[in-house]
Amino acid sequence: MPHPGWAAFTFDGIGTRWEICTPVQLTDVQQNRLLAVVEDYDSAWSRFRPDSLVASAARESGRFEMPENAAELGRLYQDLYRISGGAMTPLIGGSLEHLGYDAGYSLRPKGSPVAPPRWEDVLQWDGSILSTSAPVVLDVGAAGKGQLVDLLSTELLAQGFTEYFLDASGDLFNSGPNPVSIGLEHPYDPERAIGTINLGAGALCASASNRRTWGDGLHHVLDGLTGVPVQTTVATWTVASSAMVADALATALFLVPGDRLEENFDFSWLTVFSDGSAEYSADFEGVLFS
Repeated sequence: MPHPGWAAFTFDGIGTRWEICTPVQLTDVQQNRLLAVVEDYDSAWSRFRPDSLVASAARESGRFEMPENAAELGRLYQDLYRISGGAMTPLIGGSLEHLGYDAGYSLRPKGSPVAPPRWEDVLQWDGSILSTSAPVVLDVGAAGKGQLVDLLSTELLAQGFTEYFLDASGDLFNSGPNPVSIGLEHPYDPERAIGTINLGAGALCASASNRRTWGDGLHHVLDGLTGVPVQTTVATWTVASSAMVADALATALFLVPGDRLEENFDFSWLTVFSDGSAEYSADFEGVLFS
């Protein structure tokens, strides 16, 4: 509990555990409004349920009208696709499924890694309209959970809450004003921390290669140019005003140097590499243990 005496509302959504902490207990009506936001998002973007819009795009090409929030999500992915030279892409879903991270969680690779199609060959993303020239398996998980955090934050504000704390299985948002001390999980031992950070108003998101692992060296962060799991980076943390941006950049740090991303985004960051070294931005306010 980030603040003693606050009430917690916990639930499962988009395949992960959520906790929303508020100074007073949420009513049933307030909880149901929050759950409706989660359901709307999942019904559009989940590649793990057959009735979603993303599942429809995987079955056949066409024109798909996504929710209004697709516009800012698309702009962010387009920017990161450009900056990364195609290494970060929402078309990575097919490559993940090929390696066994599919709707049935088979975790059985179908063969060697395969690269996803190039964005410019199969996808047009204009605002909330997605047009595809072939069936594609979209996966917006690198930014989607963060965007849902932002959408739930907006709903809490609409309900009159100015103080709250959201925890989406490690993707965090603190409305402020009181900072919360957060441990930075050791990339090889979830029972240990490599440091701490005081999170003021804003989002702290993390990505780690040990979070979803299976097989021999397989995990969920793939290079979009090859379909191969990234091996040089093992964990990242980002702080930004938007959880969607922080979430996306936590993945982008596996593929693009932090100082390059700083040229395009206002955020602070920490990257831990597989050789045990670390890099961080000048304004990253965390403290690493020696």
